[in-house]
Amino acid sequence: MADEALYLGLMSGTSMDGVDAVLLAVGKRGLRVEAHAFLPPPHGLPERLRALAQGAAVSLEELAEADRRVGEWFAEAALALLARAHLSPERVTAIGSHGQTVRHRPPSAGKGPPFSLQLGDPNLIAARTGITTVADFRRKDLALGGEGAPLVPAFHAAAFAVPGRNRVVVNIGGIANLTWLPGRGNAVTGFDTGPGNCLMDAWTRRHLGRPFDADGAFAARGRPDRALLEALLRDPWFSLPPPKSTGPDHFHLDWLERHLPPGAHPADVQATLLWLTVESVARGIATACRGEPVHEVLLCGGGARNGALVAALSERLAPAGVATTAACGVDPLHVEAAAFAWLAHRTLARLPGNLPPVTGAHRPAVLGGIYFP
Repeated sequence: MADEALYLGLMSGTSMDGVDAVLLAVGKRGLRVEAHAFLPPPHGLPERLRALAQGAAVSLEELAEADRRVGEWFAEAALALLARAHLSPERVTAIGSHGQTVRHRPPSAGKGPPFSLQLGDPNLIAARTGITTVADFRRKDLALGGEGAPLVPAFHAAAFAVPGRNRVVVNIGGIANLTWLPGRGNAVTGFDTGPGNCLMDAWTRRHLGRPFDADGAFAARGRPDRALLEALLRDPWFSLPPPKSTGPDHFHLDWLERHLPPGAHPADVQATLLWLTVESVARGIATACRGEPVHEVLLCGGGARNGALVAALSERLAPAGVATTAACGVDPLHVEAAAFAWLAHRTLARLPGNLPPVTGAHRPAVLGGIYFP
């Protein structure tokens, strides 16, 4: 349609299981996902990226090579989506590429100068696809005193806010974050709540040799260890007030092992990690809504496909109704990539992409750098 423009979003989260590519139509009638594709990573790349994310020593040459390899991977994902949608590059106004986060040290970490590092050379993406590419979304917010994350709440507000309904959108990727969408027009807020899938995925890789716990079957075989859960929740990060953000450089297996009792059964640990996600999300919602009733909780991200996790969240968050964003017409696996397509639109329109009440930045700002093909 003449009053719409197409934007392509690329997102690989902390799970590093693949790139989600989403084609988003942006126009006077709102936002609509037109097509999508998923591209698994090249062999060996996720292992190297996870090592970088968890503090492995790396040479400048290795870092530069990883940046290029991720850029090639993202470019291939964009081209796969164009082929699937039978679209020429000229039809797409811009690509919004989040890149692959390998280190995120926000102000709330209190460990030194804040920074956030994403790999995936946007010059290469623009050159390979022939499409203007917007990338490096987080560092402007950091430069303005913000956390640089989460950035998806602004998109959640544009896509899912409904007058008169208090909604919470919970994105469960490797890290979980939430967005509070009050129905009375109060300020949208949001923040990271802690581990989403990252610890469960890592524990599953170690004990089952699989990339993730399909439908929560591994966790369902165990029983949560209440003492271990409380020990994990005593980590000082959980007590920090918003705005706050985190990553797998904080919540990783070495962190977990410092708390494990001798002889812990692997399935019981997995069940406990599932409830760590549930409890930290529930406490985050209580912090965000400040006593206001929650009418509806919408789940997105890979965790929305984990039946055991969804059932536990539904139990813990009752009487609020729990559904996925599919109920609003957006597949839960496509929300984050769609968000970065939308953020590319905001950048080219010279409109702010961050929400200071969410990130703590001094002011709203146009995010990202623009790379022409």
